Amino acid sequence: MTTHAPQAAQAVTLPATLDEAVAALTVMPAAVPVAGGTDLMTAVNSGQLRPAALVGLGKISEIRGWQYQDGHALLGAGLTHARMGRPDFAALIPALAAAARAAGPPHIRNAGTLGGNIATAAPTGDALPVLAALEATLIVAGPGGARRELPVSHLLAGMEMLRAGELIGYVRVPLLHAPQVFLKATGRTGPGRAVASVALVLDPARRGVRCAVGAIAPMPLRPLEAEQWVAQLIDWDNNRAIVPEALNAFGEYVAAACIPDPVPAEDGSVQQLPPAVLHLRRTVAALARRALGRALS
Repeated sequence: MTTHAPQAAQAVTLPATLDEAVAALTVMPAAVPVAGGTDLMTAVNSGQLRPAALVGLGKISEIRGWQYQDGHALLGAGLTHARMGRPDFAALIPALAAAARAAGPPHIRNAGTLGGNIATAAPTGDALPVLAALEATLIVAGPGGARRELPVSHLLAGMEMLRAGELIGYVRVPLLHAPQVFLKATGRTGPGRAVASVALVLDPARRGVRCAVGAIAPMPLRPLEAEQWVAQLIDWDNNRAIVPEALNAFGEYVAAACIPDPVPAEDGSVQQLPPAVLHLRRTVAALARRALGRALS
């Protein structure tokens, strides 16, 4: 995993169950849980992190698959990006599969996990805007076999945090059985970190549109007013038809909501956004427009 030798010996625990992992973290509060290690080892190699102990999650089979539960998919936190990118998973949650396939080169997709993407909460995490748009929730395992549920968006926004000894066990995602799209723009050709990303899902049962924009802020952004506005323009009874002008306006609405103009000064003057920020806003607008167009086509 790394070519750098650690500065000091580390205790490594390899539990076989989720509750064993929680117990290990309870006994060793300074220990760091590790699954794929794609972010952890980067921090270790750069000298930013020297964990006193590690709790490896790779042998916990119960969190490496998924199951169906009351119209939802219960996804194990140990699911790798490579596994989520396969056709059978793509038929279940298309946008999350698309995000998994875009997560990086093969060695990253083979190692990186869904739970790690959430726990690290890097702004460029590809799964995060998809989970925000799907309004997914987390099943968190705690000491003594305790389980509690919290929205993914709450964790990412810092409204609720993992407590001592807790681990993300599962991610609960509603199965909408409707078009879903994930698109991202990178700074170079091929797999890479997102400059901006957009996840968009349709909810025909509620005649709603859900959109989340990633990578441009510390957490995914939901342009709720833009969602509600465009949902009223879709002809849900006629093959979800919409006029082309509405697609363009939706993209601009989303971009302006996520990257607003500067607040006017006291003298009424308005400072212009820097060229780089204007380019980013145009990128978000294009991604949102294309995402909605593909979902409705």
